[in-house]
Amino acid sequence: MNTFTYVDSPIGRLLLRCDGSALTGLYMNVALGPPRGADDGVEDANSALLLQARRQLEEYFEGRRRDFDLPLRLHGTDFQRRVWNALQEIPYGATWSYGELARRIANPSASRAVGLANGRNPISILVPCHRVIGADGSLTGYGGGLERKRWLLAHEGLH
Repeated sequence: MNTFTYVDSPIGRLLLRCDGSALTGLYMNVALGPPRGADDGVEDANSALLLQARRQLEEYFEGRRRDFDLPLRLHGTDFQRRVWNALQEIPYGATWSYGELARRIANPSASRAVGLANGRNPISILVPCHRVIGADGSLTGYGGGLERKRWLLAHEGLH
């Protein structure tokens, strides 16, 4: 059964979603309403997995956690899942360019496709798409908004 809950954070309200055995979504920008289908299912703030995710996010935002230890289920194409798996290899406090990420998945000419997959990441923060930047070091698009990306990168640089 799909369940979801909302979590307040320093970067705004987040929506967490799970299928009972794995986290399937972490969405930002939900103040005006969640992404289509993100709140399908039952709202359950007491789901064991959602409580564990909430606790780990609180620890992250407090600067006491660098890595997450949660089961994740990433729904997407094979290419998207390869990109999302590679995102999880970017160390806390580090950044990779889209080109570096494309090289890491053994497809060095796929920078644009990597960018599109990065933008469709369904589990932001835990699958750290905010750690991907332009080749020149600039902050590029981010589904949660550039101000959140800037905040997350600064947060990781401080701890």
